Amino acid sequence: MMSGAVPGYGMTSQRTRARMIERLRDQGILDEEVLAAIAAVPRHVFVEEALASRAYEDTALPLGFSQTISQPYVVARMIEALRTGRSDLGKTLEIGAGCGYQAAVLAQLTDAVYAVERIEPLLAKAKVNLRTIRQLKVRLKHADGHFGLPEAAPFDTIIVAAAATRVPTALLQQLAANGRLILPLGTARQQLVLIERRAEGFVETRLDAVRFVPLLSGVE
Repeated sequence: MMSGAVPGYGMTSQRTRARMIERLRDQGILDEEVLAAIAAVPRHVFVEEALASRAYEDTALPLGFSQTISQPYVVARMIEALRTGRSDLGKTLEIGAGCGYQAAVLAQLTDAVYAVERIEPLLAKAKVNLRTIRQLKVRLKHADGHFGLPEAAPFDTIIVAAAATRVPTALLQQLAANGRLILPLGTARQQLVLIERRAEGFVETRLDAVRFVPLLSGVE
């Protein structure tokens, strides 16, 4: 786990983060390793300076470029669903790196995290943020998430941080045997969907209602 000694605005106190973790427990997050991973990542580093005082609220916050940093509960819920009944996330691909926050949490739980982001200035921010907290395990790439990351496939775990209208075929193809993919599906009404690649094919489980920015094509 990383040190909490990073630049901040009084936000690095253990008490502040402990309150966030207790809220997550109250909301039903039970995986202690996921909770520890979230507690270890200083979320205030990843938000705009003007919003630093709200960094540990359970809410999504704007990042610019019409993007948001996901609320802590949603990050915890998605990762917990991916870990259920498993000891390790294994090689993990994140679609939509954003500011790098979720990738930093994932890197607490596996040594192999790959993250793609289609908006180059946002990817640059993610690189700075991850360097600030001395998180060097995440491999970042400027790319269209619809195509995954074929040069690093297959992946044991794929997590998508934007809402798709349908599951991108490339992501299914890049999922390893017994791998898991989680993503929000839908437009006006979105739902988290967990997909497992089993011997008999892909098995889908529908989870919580959510709200994410759309998964767009192309790069900027």
